[in-house]
Amino acid sequence: QVQLLESGGGLVQAGGSLRLSCAASGLTFSRYVMGWFRQAPGKEREFVVAITWSGATTQYSDSVKGRFIISRDNKKSAVYLQMNSLKPEDTAVYYCAGQRTTRAVSDISQLYDYWGQGTQVTVSS
Repeated sequence: QVQLLESGGGLVQAGGSLRLSCAASGLTFSRYVMGWFRQAPGKEREFVVAITWSGATTQYSDSVKGRFIISRDNKKSAVYLQMNSLKPEDTAVYYCAGQRTTRAVSDISQLYDYWGQGTQVTVSS
């Protein structure tokens, strides 16, 4: 049974930082492209960032580029999202997801096979 379990969300003031973690089990983690998506209240889920199995290639949305950093540790079957300079508009439920449909990073949510349950990030102004 595949499980993706996010952690690290919380309440932070604007300008602050948070580090999200996603622990994977039940899959060969190193074969999966991993991504982070987010969904704010009343809005559609949106792509945040993705990373290839090796970590060599990443893709960021324009809204987080330069502020967020994705990384992964295949030995620990984990992917991380370091979020810096947080803004109120970053408030959302953050989901990690995995796909091996393609070896390339992708911002297409339909390509992702597995999803976590999400972790809430709230940024106060």
